[in-house]
Amino acid sequence: MKKNTKKHKPKARQKTCTHCIVKRHGRLEEFDERKVYATCYRACKDASLDDKKAEKICEKVSNELKKWAGTKKCVASDAIFSQLVKALREHDKNAAFMYKTHRDIC
Repeated sequence: MKKNTKKHKPKARQKTCTHCIVKRHGRLEEFDERKVYATCYRACKDASLDDKKAEKICEKVSNELKKWAGTKKCVASDAIFSQLVKALREHDKNAAFMYKTHRDIC
């Protein structure tokens, strides 16, 4: 009888993080406010806002989301998506629409 010579890799350890984001496929990632700012900025630019206005809005939205996420140990990326749409809508409805529909376009 032939022995199985395949080496099995040990299972990857669950990533530990301070404020975990659970991505759509179950992967864990640390909350990164730079990603929030970047996606917000892209939506603002897609809504034809000038740089200065986009930066001002994204700074506010990023701070709001950071404060919101900071109260949670673990949160789904879809919840962050919804919260960002809500926060962005308060500042610019067109930018919120662009952000909300970007998944449909990609």
